[in-house]
Amino acid sequence: MMRHIFEDKKLWIRRVFLMCYDICAVFFASMLALLARFDFDFHAIPQHFLENAWKSLPATALTALLIFWLFRLYSSLWSYAGAMEMMYLLSACIVETFVNMFLILLSHPETGYPVPRSYFAFFGIFLFGMIFVCRYSYRALRSVRNAIRDAEYTRNVLIVGAGESGNALIKEIKNSRYLKKRVIGVIDDDKSKAGSYIHGVKIVGTRDDIIEKCQDLHVHEIIVAMPSASPRQIKEVLDICKQTRCELKRLPGIYQLVNGDVSISSLKEVDVNDLLGREPVEVDLNSILGYVSDKVVMVTGGGGSIGSELCRQIAGHNPRQLIIVDIYENSAYDIQNELKASFPDLNLTVLIASVRNTNRMNYIFENYHPNIIYHAAAHKHVPLMETSPNEAIKNNVLGTWKMVQAADRYGVERFVMISTDKAVNPTNIMGASKRICEMIIQTYNRRSKTEYVAVRFGNVLGSNGSVIPLFKKQIERGGPVTVTHPDIIRYFMTIPEAVSLVLQAGAYAKGGEIFILDMGEPVKITDLARNLILLSGHQPDEDIPIVFTGLRPGEKLYEEMLMDEEGMQNTANQRIHIGKPIEMDEEAFLKQLQELSEYVATEPSDIRDWVKRMVPTYYPKEDE
Repeated sequence: MMRHIFEDKKLWIRRVFLMCYDICAVFFASMLALLARFDFDFHAIPQHFLENAWKSLPATALTALLIFWLFRLYSSLWSYAGAMEMMYLLSACIVETFVNMFLILLSHPETGYPVPRSYFAFFGIFLFGMIFVCRYSYRALRSVRNAIRDAEYTRNVLIVGAGESGNALIKEIKNSRYLKKRVIGVIDDDKSKAGSYIHGVKIVGTRDDIIEKCQDLHVHEIIVAMPSASPRQIKEVLDICKQTRCELKRLPGIYQLVNGDVSISSLKEVDVNDLLGREPVEVDLNSILGYVSDKVVMVTGGGGSIGSELCRQIAGHNPRQLIIVDIYENSAYDIQNELKASFPDLNLTVLIASVRNTNRMNYIFENYHPNIIYHAAAHKHVPLMETSPNEAIKNNVLGTWKMVQAADRYGVERFVMISTDKAVNPTNIMGASKRICEMIIQTYNRRSKTEYVAVRFGNVLGSNGSVIPLFKKQIERGGPVTVTHPDIIRYFMTIPEAVSLVLQAGAYAKGGEIFILDMGEPVKITDLARNLILLSGHQPDEDIPIVFTGLRPGEKLYEEMLMDEEGMQNTANQRIHIGKPIEMDEEAFLKQLQELSEYVATEPSDIRDWVKRMVPTYYPKEDE
């Protein structure tokens, strides 16, 4: 109670000070207006002009106080003043100038002007200048004070979530001598907690107050401490937080509470994945564990985004041996070192090899006898493959064909191929090559004891060559961020989700299936770009521009997950479906495949025409 009385007293003292200042400002503005009219020579001012201006001052001062009150010049927080307060101030001074003109002219109805006509313009200018200096000096003083304060407290922190996690984080930040952070407020949607304190930190409002409180409290960093919240709830909070230009961090999940691991070290940077707001793909870990445990598992393209994550998850499920095959030595070296550090007891073999090299593949199969193969090696970059279509066929089609033949020859139990949504009604050579790979899988499944399956999914957030790393680099350079088309949309999933599906497909496989993930609603690429700019602390189109460059060769505005003629079957996982194999003349297809392998070796210029014969749904962009 005493605190509120004290704060109210301070507020009225400040208002009285401003009123006294404004009365003085009206007086000085009037005198300066006359001086300015006569070149600041006081003795040149006619006596009757001085008398007329002086007589009008009491009424002018009283009307100024009333007008300034109506325009909120005594109730605004000038230490946070912005464009709206500037508009109020300017409007009040303009109105006061016209009132002053009316009062002077009304009190002297005789012919002629009681003061020079230019007096009113000068009066308004000087009045605005003095009121502006007074009000906005609050903001300047606050900036100086913040600079002094920030020398001691590097970061002002707002915590979202007044539960156990928020409580633990506040306690750690307060007790640590090494953290340059200060918690200045807590946000919680439970309105009954409003005004309460946690370790001396006030709960200042609900999620609807986040933007306002970040401005009022000069927040640098927001920590979302809601480990038990659903992805959609997290997204709703982050959609608000990203408008504040503050750095965002959050606790990863509920397991932090279970393990008692609620600390600054357990925080992670908020990224665009968190803004998708989708429930993660749930996988039967027991079935995967039993499937790869004590098996020799080979991953081709094991250094890539999908391949490396496959290796991480497989390594945690006790394979007898994990064989990584990749043509790129640097990426293979990186995942090798990571797995050695994370799984010191893992029987790991890393081989540099191309899936296009038949003899090399035969040698690997003969010496290591893999039980399960995850085939992730492929050229995936659509525009590059459009300019080098023969390479797409050689690597994706012929490389897959050689791997499939080797798996059959050496008695591999299961072969899981990574496919793409771009294989559905493809408009680019990369998608068409993947569709041929799916046809190879289905054909050989009927002719071999090996169980062949394909797993089809959309774009992967954060993978090599995807838009997210590109956008991040562009933002680091200060922009612009380039998007091909304002309406382009894509289905997205995280790398762990994609790999979970691939592993689940291996467990579900009976042979010949094309597994498809229900990826929910598609995402606009423009929205991803804006979210990344906001998460970096900038404003789209203001700090970082977004430029539309036009669709690239072979690129669609949207991708499809399932061909019309495939149909759908459900699995035990509601997020995973199976596309029914398309009937085709397998003998004719194998003959075409052999002809294609011989023809592409001649580096032809019309390889797309050959591919169209094999994939009737392939329509290159130039044909549309």
